[in-house]
Amino acid sequence: MRKVFACALFLLLATWMTTARSDLVISKVDRRIDLTSHIVRVLSTLKVENAGRVVVSEILLAIPNMQAKNLANLKAFYNEGKGKGSAINLPVAEVHPEGMPRELSFYSISLHEGLEKGKSLTVNVLSIFTHSLQPFPEEISQSDVQLVVYQDSAYYVSPYEVKSQSLNVLLPGGRVESYTKHPSGKLVDSEIKYGPYEKLPPFSYSPIVLHFENNNPFVVAQELVREIEVSHWGSIQITEHYNLAHKGATNKGGFSRLDYQSRSYMGGRSSLRQLIARLPPRAHSIYYRDDIGNISTSHLWGDSRKTQLEIEPRFPIFGGWRTSFTIGYSLPLQDFLFVSEGNRFLNITFGCPMDEVVIDDLIVKVVLPEGSKEVSVSVPFHTKQWHETKYSHLDIIGRPVVALEKNNVVPEHNTYFQVHYKFNNLSLLWEPLMLISGFLLLFVACIAYMHADLSISKSSASYIAKLQWDEVQATVQQVQNVIRRCLSAHEKLETSLQDLSRTGDVHSCKATRKIADGLLKELSKELKPLMGFLQSSPQAAQIWPKVEELVAKEKEMQEKLMQKHVAVVDCFEKKYSGREIENRVAPYQQKLSALKQEVDDLLDYIDEI
Repeated sequence: MRKVFACALFLLLATWMTTARSDLVISKVDRRIDLTSHIVRVLSTLKVENAGRVVVSEILLAIPNMQAKNLANLKAFYNEGKGKGSAINLPVAEVHPEGMPRELSFYSISLHEGLEKGKSLTVNVLSIFTHSLQPFPEEISQSDVQLVVYQDSAYYVSPYEVKSQSLNVLLPGGRVESYTKHPSGKLVDSEIKYGPYEKLPPFSYSPIVLHFENNNPFVVAQELVREIEVSHWGSIQITEHYNLAHKGATNKGGFSRLDYQSRSYMGGRSSLRQLIARLPPRAHSIYYRDDIGNISTSHLWGDSRKTQLEIEPRFPIFGGWRTSFTIGYSLPLQDFLFVSEGNRFLNITFGCPMDEVVIDDLIVKVVLPEGSKEVSVSVPFHTKQWHETKYSHLDIIGRPVVALEKNNVVPEHNTYFQVHYKFNNLSLLWEPLMLISGFLLLFVACIAYMHADLSISKSSASYIAKLQWDEVQATVQQVQNVIRRCLSAHEKLETSLQDLSRTGDVHSCKATRKIADGLLKELSKELKPLMGFLQSSPQAAQIWPKVEELVAKEKEMQEKLMQKHVAVVDCFEKKYSGREIENRVAPYQQKLSALKQEVDDLLDYIDEI
């Protein structure tokens, strides 16, 4: 289909040859297409002559639409003086001249000085295209080489007559599957040469198709967000969020880590193994991480001219695979921020520091200090711009943010741009004064707290109610202690009965009962005032029923235990058998077990209140 389109384009262009402008003539074109990476760079050297009668101030460039849609950068310049000299850039803008083919996109080069009749000028035009190399086949296995297809014209497409031209196509090496055979075309090492061609009319077009090996990883950042935060306290913090994809031939089949590591010649020659970021010379505090954490393999070195960061992703990136990670680093403020006529301007690079990375969507956000005013941006190419506000620690009105967005970005866009703004040095005192004021208020509050009497007034109803409740709790605790002493006396009576069954000493058992009876009577006297206080206190209304039940259950235990004790002693005096004693004691023992469980439950319940 692409060949059919190319032939149709050639026929359409031929019909427009008679309408081409004839004021200028291109006496010579030397075109060089660099296909050594996945970014296509075309350098055309045009020697232009003015064959008309009037001074010419612009030169038209024509690019087929199928190529123009992938055009990332277009730059025109000429060398001043003899030889190479210094390069002087010329303004380039897209135009839509009337009477020209719609199948072409046109760009105008504005000359600094008009080209007079009979004069000539040599202009260099650098065109950079992305996504122009198409993998063919589109799917390969891990051990296969990556083959790509590139389409162009052997003739330089121009609205002017071209007297002489030649084309050199530089390939990355490796095998060449096929290329369009042309009478004057030949393959020499890793370079295909076409031409020279003589006296070609305007809009001449001759399609060529190249099919060759290119194992470079097609690294594309589908989205890159760079945040440049300026602090007047001495540093610039840069954070870059990458969302990368390999746009080369898609990997099919499984991935073998063994082949990848031990047999590099067949372990994914077109995969992305590492990324190299070229950072400014004095970059420091460098970090990098992906969604899981820090990337484990990296190298960092630098000197007075550059800092180079080499990152090996957590896993090799094959065609169709993706990864995302973040890089951050700090730069000295004095290297990039300058003052001119009372205004400040930031001079810093725009694009990605990674080698040979295409960026589909690049967003650069410059965060200025709080209090910055009259913000303006100067970028050497067209970008979409808008303003935001970012709030950080100790900010009141927020920090002004200028955001720039550009699509289809290549390494050549990593040039310097400027952000101009005004800033009052007194604004630097805002944050220190806020910190000092905050600590001062904290210390004053602490002093006031230490010297203030925050206790509740003794005459208030809540304070009195609290005292009464505390008194009730203390009384309940005394009642519990008395009950526990009674239970201890119960245990002594039970122990005396066990000793009686073992020794038969009746007199000792009666003496123990007499002592326990006296102790229980004394404890009962201690309970009377405590129970009277609880009964009369309004604060004890909730707990009084349980306390009253506890005392009653303990009193009943006393009676049953005394009855049991008397019965056992009487049986021993009458010398009853063991079975007869058990039969007489059994009713008492059952009742005592139930009462003891109830008393224990009541004690636990009262403890929880």
